[in-house]
Amino acid sequence: MTTAIWGLKTCDTCRKARKALPEAEFRDIREVPLTDAEIALLLGEFGDTLVNRASATWRGLDEAARAQPAAQLLAENPTLMKRPVIRAEGTWYLGWTPAVRAALGTV
Repeated sequence: MTTAIWGLKTCDTCRKARKALPEAEFRDIREVPLTDAEIALLLGEFGDTLVNRASATWRGLDEAARAQPAAQLLAENPTLMKRPVIRAEGTWYLGWTPAVRAALGTV
């Protein structure tokens, strides 16, 4: 099974993941946005932690926008997705934490 990374090509964390997983297929979510079904799937896996509330995009939103459901926020603002999202061997991972790196054998 292939490893897939979803993120942004300009994101430093995504670059680190791509370097550590050179065989992985990469999808820039700005160029190929997530579908509603993909957003629903990821929200089912990660819940609201999928929305990066520490991002510059989040800080730029007004209170009304922040109050929208997570699915709508991510559809309208793909850069709000916490990155990277990785699928390896049928398992989904969020971020590039030491735990994710250990689970993927890249430590």
